[in-house]
Amino acid sequence: MTQDPVKGPASYFPSIEKKYGQPIAHWQQIVRDGYPARHMDLVALLKDQHGMGHGHANAVVAHTLAQDGLK
Repeated sequence: MTQDPVKGPASYFPSIEKKYGQPIAHWQQIVRDGYPARHMDLVALLKDQHGMGHGHANAVVAHTLAQDGLK
């Protein structure tokens, strides 16, 4: 039996970890430390303070908010 491919924001995680050198849990903690804030404010935090690209930042924020039941 083969596994279904990862879809949605989590599909970006391997490239995020490779490009920025930190596990996803690290980036999720930064997002959580930014609570309460709006989605795009958290995306801007990752982009402006940590140099993350928009798509990668959006994926981390969307996944983290969904995981925490905030989206």
